[in-house]
Amino acid sequence: MPIRSYFEQYGEAAFRDIEEAVIDELLAAQPHDAKMQVIATGGGAVLRPANRARLREGSTVVYLRSSPDELYRRLRHDTQRPLLQVADPMAKLRELYEQRHPLYEQTAHYTVDTGRPSVGALVNMIMMQLDVAGVIPRPESDAPAGG
Repeated sequence: MPIRSYFEQYGEAAFRDIEEAVIDELLAAQPHDAKMQVIATGGGAVLRPANRARLREGSTVVYLRSSPDELYRRLRHDTQRPLLQVADPMAKLRELYEQRHPLYEQTAHYTVDTGRPSVGALVNMIMMQLDVAGVIPRPESDAPAGG
């Protein structure tokens, strides 16, 4: 069911309950020696303290920071995001940013400003940051010689 329909039928609290359960399930099922997996949470996942703690403790969190102006540019024609179906979506984005930005910063291990790079460039920026931090194990062939 589309998120907008779910919000209309069951409300945001019910959606957040499912979101929290899915985060718990995904992070509980992740073995420590597993290959890297990416979990792209929704923007409101950080609203619940349990989610913030679980994400921070059970994974490596990269906050893809975007300004309200940049988000508006990308989302101004989106009709599926229930929280933006208001008379002034820009004002709503600013409100959400003020509410959520500190929570993202509290949860994230790393922050990458999204700006306007291509998806490929953004992925490379994230991978470089994780590589420099030692989060991504290097293949044997990339290991320094003489070990």
